[in-house]
Amino acid sequence: MTSFVPSNHSSEGSPAVASHDCNKELLVRGWSSLPPEYAIPSVAPSLEDARSYCMRLATTHYENFSVATWFLPKRLHQHFFNVYAYCRISDDLGDEVGDNQVSLALLDRWEQELDATYNALDGAGDASAVRHPVFVALADTIRTCAIPRHEFGDLLTAFRQDQNITRYETFADLLGYCKNSANPVGHLVLYLCGYNDDARQQLSDYTCTALQLANFWQDVSVDWKKGRVYLPLEDLRRFGVSEGQISEGRFNSQFRDLMRFEVERAREWFELGLPLVKMVNRSLALDLELFSRGGLAILQAIEKQDYNVLSRRPSLSKLRKIDLAFRALAGRIALGKVG
Repeated sequence: MTSFVPSNHSSEGSPAVASHDCNKELLVRGWSSLPPEYAIPSVAPSLEDARSYCMRLATTHYENFSVATWFLPKRLHQHFFNVYAYCRISDDLGDEVGDNQVSLALLDRWEQELDATYNALDGAGDASAVRHPVFVALADTIRTCAIPRHEFGDLLTAFRQDQNITRYETFADLLGYCKNSANPVGHLVLYLCGYNDDARQQLSDYTCTALQLANFWQDVSVDWKKGRVYLPLEDLRRFGVSEGQISEGRFNSQFRDLMRFEVERAREWFELGLPLVKMVNRSLALDLELFSRGGLAILQAIEKQDYNVLSRRPSLSKLRKIDLAFRALAGRIALGKVG
């Protein structure tokens, strides 16, 4: 089976891929700072090997992806693996390199693979130009589910934004970021399950934005260490909280009030998205309910520690995640919607 580790003769350095030595150097530095299997190989893998690659990445990563596929039909599993692998690597290119210029170069190179994939599908390019296993596997998903390119491209826009923008003045500004960083993921899930209408996408946007907000509030200290503050600056001023306070991990009543406000706001967005559960098939409804319960559980964990996310990051235990999954299933059974 192909290992997908690039050889010493990878064509990353060819003039067709990197016309400038500086860009070539950035790419070499970037791929070397990530897991070896992330890099673009010199030769494209077979479709079978590409699918196995995506499955391994999806089922062995630290996130609880396998639980999320319990309720999905087996025919959709590979498509979910392919999309997950794309999202996972895209996110890591922007977030795990530690150098903004290197991340931007990697994201540009990654988008070249995306463009080559769509060009090949449209008959405007050569399929041999697609070499990364994620895109070799993803091509079939794009074709089968009729997914427009912008759903994948919008995510890259958000990850590029992370390299240049580290503060958001207003909540509206933050929602603009979530539009690209979170909402496309929900759209992709809907496409995989056969839905492409605006009404369902809008409800999905509420849920995905709520999940993103819950993660932001959970990771205030983690994001600070990366140089980022996702709490809107207008809210910090409103509640009398300074960035220095976040830096020092200094929790007080003002910060408690700020986080209480943000937690309630996120909860409202979860509620806006709830009607979607009744508008999709049973298996997807279970997944949506599971994700919503998980996000709400994060908000509850923040409340449980009195909104102090500065001294300890709220998290859910594996047992708690499994409990949420079974609660979602039990709820659907009680309504007679599983069977």
